[in-house]
Amino acid sequence: MSVDGLFAPAVLGVAPAIGRGTLDGYDAGSGTKSGAGVGDGIDTVAEARELVAGLLARPWGQVSASPYETGRLVSLAPWLAGHTERIRFLLATQRPDGGWQSSGDHALVPTLSAVEALLAEIGRGTFADPDLLVKAADHGLEAVRNHSCSAASLPDTPAIELIVSSLFSLIDGHLDGEGPKPPPGVDGAKLAAVRAWLTSGAEIPQKLVHALEVAGAEATAASGILPTPMPGGMAAVGASPAAGAAWLAASPGSGPGDAAVRHYLEAVVASTGGPVPCALPITVFERGWTLSWLRRAGIPVDVSPELAASLRDGLSPEGTATGPGLPEDADTTSVALYALALIGEPHEPEGLWPFETETHFCTWRGEEGMSPTTNAHVLDAFGEYLRRCGGEPRHEAVVTKLAAWLRDRQEVDGSWTDRWHVSPYYATACCAIALREFGGEESAGAVGGAVEWVLGTQRADGSWGRWEGSAEETAYALQTLVLTGAALGEERWREAVERGYRRLAAIRDGAAPSLWVDKDLYLPVAIVRAAVLGALHLARRALSLPEGDSY
Repeated sequence: MSVDGLFAPAVLGVAPAIGRGTLDGYDAGSGTKSGAGVGDGIDTVAEARELVAGLLARPWGQVSASPYETGRLVSLAPWLAGHTERIRFLLATQRPDGGWQSSGDHALVPTLSAVEALLAEIGRGTFADPDLLVKAADHGLEAVRNHSCSAASLPDTPAIELIVSSLFSLIDGHLDGEGPKPPPGVDGAKLAAVRAWLTSGAEIPQKLVHALEVAGAEATAASGILPTPMPGGMAAVGASPAAGAAWLAASPGSGPGDAAVRHYLEAVVASTGGPVPCALPITVFERGWTLSWLRRAGIPVDVSPELAASLRDGLSPEGTATGPGLPEDADTTSVALYALALIGEPHEPEGLWPFETETHFCTWRGEEGMSPTTNAHVLDAFGEYLRRCGGEPRHEAVVTKLAAWLRDRQEVDGSWTDRWHVSPYYATACCAIALREFGGEESAGAVGGAVEWVLGTQRADGSWGRWEGSAEETAYALQTLVLTGAALGEERWREAVERGYRRLAAIRDGAAPSLWVDKDLYLPVAIVRAAVLGALHLARRALSLPEGDSY
């Protein structure tokens, strides 16, 4: 498997883009298109086919680099190729206020990781320009000290309390006890309990392995965790470069699979020379979402036998995992099933039954929270199976139960929010479209409320977005308006779609924010590009624009 070119623009400090013209979706250009008319030459079918071909060319997936995960490799694996480039990535991506990645509470984790990594490197004394590191670390420490939050206000990201506790402790050690203090309510008790659990010999939840770097060397060495074998003589620990580096650091050269984990880490950074994502490979996750967005939008893309087989072969009675060493989850399982159904290969959703609870479906077994978008995707999977195969009463019961559960989770303003994506436009699109397709007449009010919310939150420039207008969020808003059909034909509906289409056509090649949730925020490049192409295609049809013409 090759990971050539996955994150090269990120090494240069260029934010990923999701526009046309490259298989990987990155574009270091100006971010806008010029021409006589907005939308000149858009051929969504041709671009979608190019995108699908790129899924096979990049089998591990296309994910933006993570400041958090990259910082952990700087700290844990200075021996790994690309160490200097990882440091330069951190220096290049520091914000003017001293923090990293997004503003607000989501910035705490990547900022702590970057600061700790820089302090670790200062302690080694090997970087060519130590003053640059000191300046960046001091600025980052200032941002941490100015960051006001509590345990209750921390965002719902994987293992966040453990990660925050671990990083504050490490920073405090670098600064001889004079480091910034953790947020109120983050006292390290949960981290201590997890470390004790790891050393006790008890069975370890698979989801914890994805953030194994929080455990410390002693607990990791005693845990008995083994890496997950991969093709090509590689092995991953929780599909995470940081977890793999932590596993190696706990017992360098002595554990079974040591060489295979090293080979995995080397493969991840082979072409980038440095920055890494939070999770890789994401093969089934990327392919399921990409094909779902395109096919649901009606774009006639051909799916090769190899591509279909990669989705089919990942199915099991226990579900499908996003990556090697991660637990099976209902989200990836349901989207793989839905994508297979859309390409004409419906399967009984047996891999979803283990995730059913009395009221809804959990993302993974033992989940502490709940996800509306996961349940919307499960509704898609069961609903499409019923549509194509008839199904049984138990399948119908699931559809009825999930539709009611999703309606109950709708916000008063008509939107939905979710733990796996920071934008309500993503959650609202997932939920409203699933309810429109499979929720019955009882869901008409909820769908109409979602459309009203989308219409009422369009920005003056025609875009949509939580923090600012973005191509990704504008795509979700347009899909909600077109695929639900709740206001189809109304003058204000057409005006909103026209303005949204024009804006999306203008900004689709621009830099894209990281809005998806892992240990920090990330951008799944191919998935988002598919959502944008799907929205453009749908809007063109709704506005009766011929393919390839200007608006």
